[in-house]
Amino acid sequence: MGKVAVAASVVCTAAVCAAAVLVARQQMKGSGKWAKAEAILRELEDECWASTSKLRQVADAMAEEMHAGLASDGGSKLKMLISYIDKLPKGDENGVFYALDLGGTNFRVMRVQLGGKEGVINKESDQVSIPPHLMVGSSHELFDFIAAALAKFIAKEGEDFNLPHGRKRELGFTFSFPVRQLSLASGTLIKWTKGFFIEDAVGQDIVEELKKAMERVGLDMSVTALINDTVGTLARGKYNNPNVIAAVILGTGTNAAYVEKIHAIPKWQGPTPKSGETVINMEWGSFRSSHLPLTEYDQSLDSESLNPGEQIFEKIISGMYLGEIVRRVLYRMAKEASFFGDTIPPNLKIPFILRTPVVSAMHHDISPDLKVVGSKLNDILEVPDSSLEMRKTIVEICDIVASRGARLAAAGIVGILKKLGRDPVKEGEKQQRSVIALDGGLFEHYTKFRNCLESALKELLGEAADNIVVELSNDGSGIGAALLAASHSQYLQVQES
Repeated sequence: MGKVAVAASVVCTAAVCAAAVLVARQQMKGSGKWAKAEAILRELEDECWASTSKLRQVADAMAEEMHAGLASDGGSKLKMLISYIDKLPKGDENGVFYALDLGGTNFRVMRVQLGGKEGVINKESDQVSIPPHLMVGSSHELFDFIAAALAKFIAKEGEDFNLPHGRKRELGFTFSFPVRQLSLASGTLIKWTKGFFIEDAVGQDIVEELKKAMERVGLDMSVTALINDTVGTLARGKYNNPNVIAAVILGTGTNAAYVEKIHAIPKWQGPTPKSGETVINMEWGSFRSSHLPLTEYDQSLDSESLNPGEQIFEKIISGMYLGEIVRRVLYRMAKEASFFGDTIPPNLKIPFILRTPVVSAMHHDISPDLKVVGSKLNDILEVPDSSLEMRKTIVEICDIVASRGARLAAAGIVGILKKLGRDPVKEGEKQQRSVIALDGGLFEHYTKFRNCLESALKELLGEAADNIVVELSNDGSGIGAALLAASHSQYLQVQES
């Protein structure tokens, strides 16, 4: 995405946001109907605003929680899970490797051909939908279904496809559910999420379950690495750029992973790898601090969620929740300020009816009459007649909520940099170049969110921002898994020995 040193005209700087608020308020003045709505808007702005000093406090708190989570299990709100990955891709990997990406109601199987310095030469994949009954059945049935799909995918290679003599196919397994990692290629399931409930799989080694299923369908394949999508994004980024030190997912959910020195992990057990480092899966969505600017809308959203008191950071910065926060603000305006007239639009009462892509579309509307905003109000909330003042207010709400999320995400990144000693250094010291690999639809497609995040990084880091780069790193859950299978290939280990 280029250097963080973006132009001063970037959207969502404090001056631009303040000017936008002033315009919206001027439009509302003079009308008694809008007085209460204006008060709610002002309150929202005040409670959501994350000043530079506030962001620095959040960054400091993130770094402190990282230290605590590395010291002992349960010592922090951050899980700081050890991945046991000691070798990230160098960019010179060769051969054909496979990926299995299971993280929801669909899964993907992928074949990736690596050509050394030529990079990814070819990739092929199939996406398979999981029948609903297998999401609540037995682990035996689910993994048999997955293994059968993987075998079918490999069968399409045909007779002309041959691996080097004596080699098995090697697979990277992306499993984006809570797992207690036991080694690079093993881990026990803590709990199911995302609509799955297969009780007999909880506490079981997920890789062993997959291996047994592959044996039952006659598939001879090695599972080389068990990862989640954030670790895969780090691997994907490192493959393209050796200066990548961390990865962040900003999509429906959010998470971060980074490279840590073994000597900085008091809870580390076992032999120290040759590299002296490993990848830490932070699970930073669970971060919480008294410095986070929380509102009544966040509190009600959390209390009514399936996991109250958990994933607070995720609930204020990720794509799953931004639209819902906007809906809750509009619902209060409709209820207390008759924002939409004498009656509350029935659809406005439906949780999560406003998805973040809709918020993004309204936020990016630059038409003189805010035509896109009017269209979304009509199509989704069934509000056919919206005034320009109403549309401007809605754009401002989107801006306030998205800006808070982007600025807090930037503070989280600075927290990682602080933990690694890569935040601003003393005068005269050499500043290391640090690259953060970013993935997720929120970062990739929500331009104002992305620009605001980059602007906040520059604001926090000052001149040091010239050496901090954020880069888009697509498909870590697929290609990243195959790359980790390549960098930890058992045949590569034989060659090195």
